[in-house]
Amino acid sequence: MNRPIPGTVQVAVRHILSDKVTGGLVQPRTRTITFRDSLYRVRRPKSGRHTVELTCPVCGTSLRAEVRDEARTRQVMTVLLVLAAVCTVLFLAAFGYAVHEGGQTLPEGESLPVLFPVSVITIAVALVAVPVLYVVGRNHNGVSMLTAGERRTHQIKPVRGG
Repeated sequence: MNRPIPGTVQVAVRHILSDKVTGGLVQPRTRTITFRDSLYRVRRPKSGRHTVELTCPVCGTSLRAEVRDEARTRQVMTVLLVLAAVCTVLFLAAFGYAVHEGGQTLPEGESLPVLFPVSVITIAVALVAVPVLYVVGRNHNGVSMLTAGERRTHQIKPVRGG
């Protein structure tokens, strides 16, 4: 069984072998990515950030990654999830207000209140922000890739459960 070790995080270094997009106007577009990966267990620092060097198992390229401490990682993850919850509440309030104001019959010559367009914009922004903040918050593990030139052929991904 692959149990997590306190003070460490497990990441996968992926070497992208191919990235093909098929389909077009008539058929749905499909993206196929094939890769080979290797698992690494990286020790977290007591505080602050620490730079580690990982090696690609396929081509031997040295990749640099930055690892944050456990407390800061948990703070960032919590802030992102709280922002997702606040955006959800804002979405519900704006949607209720838009339905209430939009369903009223107005006398001729009167326009909708100024907050109506603001609520519509809030709904549109929240529809995008809530899922993005939630997914990023859930997947945040405090490890980021620093080697900018290798982003096309390599990825550093978190491993769940480890």
